[in-house]
Amino acid sequence: MPKRESFPIEKIFVPTKQKKTIKPEVVGEIAESILDIGQQAPISVWRDGDRLVLVEGLHRLEACKALGETTIIGVLVPAELAQHKPQLAERPEVEAERIKMARLKQLRLEKEAADASTSALKSAGATQAPRTRSMKGVRDNPKASPGRTAGSARKTLSDWITQQKGSGGRY
Repeated sequence: MPKRESFPIEKIFVPTKQKKTIKPEVVGEIAESILDIGQQAPISVWRDGDRLVLVEGLHRLEACKALGETTIIGVLVPAELAQHKPQLAERPEVEAERIKMARLKQLRLEKEAADASTSALKSAGATQAPRTRSMKGVRDNPKASPGRTAGSARKTLSDWITQQKGSGGRY
């Protein structure tokens, strides 16, 4: 088992590909956890000359930076192991979790659309005449589309799906 060490944060290089995966909400949660109980899991780095290259622990590193830390606990792994580390997308359990989360999101969206459709039908039964959309500002602004005038509010995905179902459109 590699030995835990304290590394200076400014010497740790984060590859551009990893930087693109930062999720600010995760960094915030980890920062709160570090404040409460300290850093529990070390990051993994490998030595490349004078600098250290991050292998694992991007969100922990960013959380420590956000907290103003100058050092972070980590383990030094051999460069050969770092280069052959399996990518997250290649791990079957990660892929299964991603599929599960996508399915749950789809079910939630379908439920929201069904709920919105039910409420729309109930409210439509209460009103006599259908409402028409104002075309004010469309002639003045050639770039404005009839569905999106300057005064119209943004729709959510579930509103759009409900509208598509109501109009018989495909979505």
